[in-house]
Amino acid sequence: MTKVTGAAGDPPYLRIVAAIRRRIADGELAPGDRVPSTRQIAREWGVALATATKALTTLRLEGLVEARPRIGTVVAGTAPAPPARRRPSPAPDPEQELSLDRIVRTAIEIADAEGLSALSMRGVAARLGVAAMSTYRYVPSKEDLVLHMADAAYGEDSYRADAPENWRTRIELGARTLWSLYRKHPWLAQLGSLTRPLLVPNLMVHGEWVLGALDGHGLDPTTLFDIHVLIYSHVQGLAVHLEMEAHAEAATGQSEDQWMDSRAPALQELVESGRFPTFAKVVGSFKDGYDLRLDALFEFGLKALLDGLTSIIEGQEAVT
Repeated sequence: MTKVTGAAGDPPYLRIVAAIRRRIADGELAPGDRVPSTRQIAREWGVALATATKALTTLRLEGLVEARPRIGTVVAGTAPAPPARRRPSPAPDPEQELSLDRIVRTAIEIADAEGLSALSMRGVAARLGVAAMSTYRYVPSKEDLVLHMADAAYGEDSYRADAPENWRTRIELGARTLWSLYRKHPWLAQLGSLTRPLLVPNLMVHGEWVLGALDGHGLDPTTLFDIHVLIYSHVQGLAVHLEMEAHAEAATGQSEDQWMDSRAPALQELVESGRFPTFAKVVGSFKDGYDLRLDALFEFGLKALLDGLTSIIEGQEAVT
């Protein structure tokens, strides 16, 4: 971890700015080179994501770095001088090219790369190269922007018109489609809870797919909807850990394995305490430790859930 140094009394973000500025001035980072991302800064300097975001924003405002689509934040290059005695053509006004879709896609890129906590209206405007207030003409607040982001992200995958006839095949397809979206956009699973669901049209598309698979099997409406909620909670309940782990890694500078290794003495104390014999037996039986794989756990849980629901869905159908 790099120690944050600089003028005494300077806030951490300014000391990070000074360090990156020196790298650019010394030629360590040349025009077009990628600069550390928000997460990398948080790990390298041991600061919070908000501090790292503020440092990058300051560098952007100084004109030292710029955001490039599908590349990330890079050292800004020097524009070539115009030919002598020729009046340069006026640069296009980026604000005239703004659209809600561009703002939403840029916000999604930031959230995908740096986490939802790094997202701000000012940061989106800076990446687009427009005045901070320009984006408010298209979306009134960050909360509204996040709703647009969620709707766009959920809409990236849909379902074919010729749905599988088998209810289980259809539900498996729906659950795996949602899981792939959460894998692609880890922040997405953080936005809504079961008790306060996210009501955006493209999430409803996925719900409609599962409800359509369950409909027509003789289930009463409450049972049908309970099953739908259980299936969704399995997918979303595991997916929330994707973003949580990314935040934890950025905040601590440790990978999941490194964090577990650092907790080995505490784990050993629990095992040897004698208070948890079953836990000690199971943990002691792992030859190479327990590897928590979310993708495998998702598939294992989905199969177990659908196996358990089969008698309810198909049994009720047989009765009717």
